[in-house]
Parts: sequence; C-alpha cells; structure tokens
Amino acid sequence: MSERMDPLIDASTKIKVSSTLDKSVGKKFLTDGSPETCWTSQQGTPQYIQLTFPKPVSPKRVEITFQGGFVGTRTLIEILENGEQKWRTLTHIYPEDVNRKQAFDLTSTEAGIADANVDSLKLVFEESSDFFGRITVYDLQLLGSVLV
Repeated sequence: MSERMDPLIDASTKIKVSSTLDKSVGKKFLTDGSPETCWTSQQGTPQYIQLTFPKPVSPKRVEITFQGGFVGTRTLIEILENGEQKWRTLTHIYPEDVNRKQAFDLTSTEAGIADANVDSLKLVFEESSDFFGRITVYDLQLLGSVLV
C-alpha cells in the first residue's frame, strides 16, 4: 500500500523567487492551476523558488512543468527544518528539456533527513537549458504530509 500524499502548497504558503522577468510572468502564476500562465525568471544562474509553509511538512514528491528550452536541468532541493537557519541539501533532480509535467521523488541519502520537519523548501536551478539561464515554470506542485 502506498503512502498517502497531500498537496503541500496552498494559499498560506509563502512563495519567494530569485527574480521575475516582468509582472505578466510573476510568481503568483506558479500555482494558479492555469496552463496558460507561468513564472519566468530573469537571465543568469542560479535562479530559485522558495516555499515557506505555515506548519512543518514532510515533502515526498515534486511535480513541475517547465517550458521546453527554459528548463532547470540541474536542480538542487534544499530545506530548512525545525526552525534552523541553515539550508541543508535534500537531493538533486535532473529535469528533461521538455514541455510536460515531470515528477521526482524527494529521497535523501543523508541520515536523519528522511522524515524531516520542513519549514521551507527551495528549488535552486543551478543550470538551465536556456543559453541565458532563464527558467520558465507553468506549474509547481509539492506533495507529502503536513506534520501536526
């Protein structure tokens, strides 16, 4: 039997991004559910998306839809846990340069991080398929469980 996973991003999740190309492609479009809207960063790497949760969470899976040609092809997933102020590496993911939803299980090889009480999660796009380092994301979902 598989573990139940709930959406972890909702209206109370604070979203911060490294940059935005302009208002028409702002961070609010990351999670609006519309296939017509997106967030696009300015040029340069790294770019990032940071999620801060109202309650601690245990993230298990990230689902992300990029625009082909503007994909974070090497993405570092970092976490802040238990009120700490120092980011810890959870894992790396390697999205393909495609226009479809891609899903990645978030499993860590580091001891003690498997069921962390995560306060914030950051996707750091270390490399982009775009020559100028821009990233375009149409949809971002994070699944797991809210800890009580």
